[in-house]
Amino acid sequence: MMSSTATGLQPQRTLAELKELRALTGTEEGAQRVAFTETWATARAWFRDKLADLPVEIEQDEVGNVWVTLRGESEKELLIGGHLDSVPNGGWLDGCLNVLAGLEVMRRIAAEGTPPVTVRLVDWADEEGARFGRSLFGSSAVSNTLNPDEVRNLTDKDGIKLVDAVKAFNVDLDRAKEAGKQLKNAAAYLELHIEQGPVLESMDYPLGVVLGTFGVERHSIRFTGQSAHAGSTPMDQRRDALGAAAKLALEIREIGKRNGGVCTCGSVITKPGIVTAVVGQCDITLDQRHLNAEGLATMLQEAKDASQRFAEEEDVSMEWRSLWQIHPILFDDELISMADEAVRETAGRSHKLPSGPLHDAAEVARAGVPTVMLFAQSLRGLSHAKEEDTKEDHILQSVEALDRLASKAMAWIAAQ
Repeated sequence: MMSSTATGLQPQRTLAELKELRALTGTEEGAQRVAFTETWATARAWFRDKLADLPVEIEQDEVGNVWVTLRGESEKELLIGGHLDSVPNGGWLDGCLNVLAGLEVMRRIAAEGTPPVTVRLVDWADEEGARFGRSLFGSSAVSNTLNPDEVRNLTDKDGIKLVDAVKAFNVDLDRAKEAGKQLKNAAAYLELHIEQGPVLESMDYPLGVVLGTFGVERHSIRFTGQSAHAGSTPMDQRRDALGAAAKLALEIREIGKRNGGVCTCGSVITKPGIVTAVVGQCDITLDQRHLNAEGLATMLQEAKDASQRFAEEEDVSMEWRSLWQIHPILFDDELISMADEAVRETAGRSHKLPSGPLHDAAEVARAGVPTVMLFAQSLRGLSHAKEEDTKEDHILQSVEALDRLASKAMAWIAAQ
């Protein structure tokens, strides 16, 4: 098979543009493209400039997603997606590799004339949820799983409400459900991302194919005991809220191990929070992920049972509050096979693996669109940190693999 690079694809251009974007919107501490901020707007304006020479239509939907459309012979659409937004002090590849690799693939397709199907590149709005805590904002609106009333009063660290912040970017929450029309003709969705984990590096594989995304259970748990003087309260008479929370934080690690999933306690807040007082109230968060729905449900029940047991042991009360949940999402078998072929043709070998982090691809798949993802190896498995990195050769290979997959997917759609 002729290499796609012989047809005009220039992966080196993608690498150069990734570095250009890093210089434009990053600092010594990492990427700063938090959604619904001026730096994010700068990145999007820069991206729009890159589209100037392409025969495409550009539009922003009701929730801020940007759609770039290359019309084809058929109205059936191949979607390629990613996100330019980042977490604060984030990595230089998370999200934007998807968009800029997709841009290069679109350039190659456009240079060859009218494609057999319509090709659309989407920059999803606020995949990270870094400012207001609601991940997959734009894609969940398109999949019709976003409830505007549940997010409009979310606030950032400065007390600014989401509903007010997004207005400055021409986003009207009351029209969010209208964004779903963007998937009317969608026949397949492709997404490239860095792995954000250590699996591919540990196996010495440059690229991988994603089977699906983990289901997630995310909860906050409040243990309430009694604040008391640290010096005068005997150990056997304490009602220590942190004691129960600490036991649970350790137990969830074992729950994850024995069930083949992952469990994380990412936040602990104590009150009164002073060195001389027994903790009267402790709030912790629990994040559980599994590719199997039954496994996820088992982990959640075991965590609830353990929290009740530890609350009784420490003589404290306990309350659970659900923060967010999503079922495991399995990707399309035929697209997985095509992706596996594309990776093997590019890198000589391929590995299939699940994704622990969530991605916009999960929301598109929830909407019923056949979906698949490619992963590029992450050095040391790091992401959401300035140390995030991927070998340049692997970045170049990932662009070519996405291009090969796009060609296979277009032929598949056209034949339907």
